[in-house]
Amino acid sequence: MMIKPDQDRMLRLREALEASWDRQTAFLEVEKAGNRAFGQCYPTSRVVQHFYPATEIIKGKVWTGANEEIHFWNGLPVGDEWYHIDLSWQQFPTGSVVKEYVVLDRRQLDDSEATLQRCGLLLKRVEDFLRKSSSSRR
Repeated sequence: MMIKPDQDRMLRLREALEASWDRQTAFLEVEKAGNRAFGQCYPTSRVVQHFYPATEIIKGKVWTGANEEIHFWNGLPVGDEWYHIDLSWQQFPTGSVVKEYVVLDRRQLDDSEATLQRCGLLLKRVEDFLRKSSSSRR
C-alpha cells in the first residue's frame, strides 16, 4: 500500500510559523514594521527541522543590495542535490541573493540558552496553532 503524503503539511507549517512570530522569537527581539519574518530565520529553521528531521540547517550570507546579512534556512539532501526550504526568506528585499552557505552539523549547534528559549517558544506556538487549526477542520 502506498502512503499518500500530506501535500498541505508544509503550507500549514508556514502558516503556523508566520502566525507565531513576534519579538520574543526574533533574534535580539528585532522588529521591522511590515516584515514579520525579520530576525526569525534561525528559530524557524529549527522548527522546520523538528517537523522534517531529514532536513539540515544551512547558514549563509545574503546580499540585500545594501549590505550582507547572515541567514539560516533548511536544506534537504537528495542524492547529490540539495533542495532548499526557506520559510523566512520574505524578510529580504526583492533581488537579494545568497552569496555563500555551509551546512551546519546538527550535533554541534552550540545554541545559547536564550536561543534555545526562542526556538522552544516558537515550537510551542506552532504546535498549538497546528493543533487548533486541525481540530477546527473536523
